[in-house]
Amino acid sequence: MLYSTYELQRAMLGGAAAWASMGAELLASPLMPMGQFGLGPVVASALDVFAHAASPRGKPEFDIETVEVDGRVHAVTEAIVQHNPFGNLLRFTHDGLPANAPRVLIVAPMSGHYATLLRGTVARMLERAQVFITDWADAKMVPVEAGHFDLDDYIDYLIGYLEHIGPGAHVIAVCQPSVPSLAATAVMARDGHACRPATLTMMGGPIDTREAPTNVNDVAMQRPLAWFEHSVIATVPLTYPGAGRRVYPGFLQLAGFMSMNLGSHLESHYAMFKHLVEGDGESANATKAFYDEYRSVCDMTAEFYLQTVEHVFQRHSLPNGEFVHRGTVIDLGAIGDTALLAVEGERDDISGIGQTRAALHLATGLAGERKQYFLAPDVGHYGIFNGSKWRKVIAPVVEDWIFRHHDVRPQVLALA
Repeated sequence: MLYSTYELQRAMLGGAAAWASMGAELLASPLMPMGQFGLGPVVASALDVFAHAASPRGKPEFDIETVEVDGRVHAVTEAIVQHNPFGNLLRFTHDGLPANAPRVLIVAPMSGHYATLLRGTVARMLERAQVFITDWADAKMVPVEAGHFDLDDYIDYLIGYLEHIGPGAHVIAVCQPSVPSLAATAVMARDGHACRPATLTMMGGPIDTREAPTNVNDVAMQRPLAWFEHSVIATVPLTYPGAGRRVYPGFLQLAGFMSMNLGSHLESHYAMFKHLVEGDGESANATKAFYDEYRSVCDMTAEFYLQTVEHVFQRHSLPNGEFVHRGTVIDLGAIGDTALLAVEGERDDISGIGQTRAALHLATGLAGERKQYFLAPDVGHYGIFNGSKWRKVIAPVVEDWIFRHHDVRPQVLALA
């Protein structure tokens, strides 16, 4: 019922948004000169803001067509190199990369947003490295016949992606996937897997949420797991390929994130309205571009979501040494040669300071010189992996860490 009610509301708002968009275009048209005077620009701007806020959104594209390196522009090639029901592996490369360029796997969050939220992360790392990224599927688009997807499957997917890329790869996990990425690294280290990553960079990840708990952590701790199962899990309606699948809908995840900073979101939309009234289309379009991405959401499987709430936020299974993969307890002390970098933002209100750094203390079998911590000053959660602070302050630290531990043997760097 929850999902069907949302779909009905979305259909109604979609129609209203279409009419509002037409009204805004009509008032702004040179063929309607009266729309340029009096309240015309105000009404047109208000309609434009409403249309943008209410319009339905699908899966965005990465649209990384070129990259500039040392003053030269190179065409970027994007390809699906591995297909799985719950997530493809994408590869980005360009002809300006040397033969010994690092191969970097960026693990995108499975937390309601598409992998394109990391477009800026991919574009920046692509300057000096061949970049792979996990392009997780929208669970409502995956037929029930494809089976289930939980934390065990997530870890298996990461291991499979690293096997495809080959030995000597580097991993960057952004936010939520820091936990399964660290777990996968430990599993591969325990097994002596040849494709275990050379480095693992964890950025704003909830490794130990007991450190500096945020509102996100408090919400997860205040209610029993049964409440989440009965209150936020819904069944995909018949209009989607995944009809009948139990999911945590993306629209609920988005509502949670929006409510955390509702005041700032309202201010942003009011600022966009003022920019439109003043004719400052460039500033208004920048705000629109951000919200086009931010409000594009997808569903995640119920089993993955509930296990994440239980093991990451309630039981703290990984830091407590109780995290299990395929029936075997994961030993973070098994990590012996994968260099670990923990990156946190000083103003992160999603993953508090110390939550990611905890991974360095838990990797007891790793030498100190193979661990590094970086606290990005005056940076919030999304600024860790997007924007000017990411490009100019954080990315150079990540690149330096990768190149310091990069194996340049030709057989390792062959194109996957």
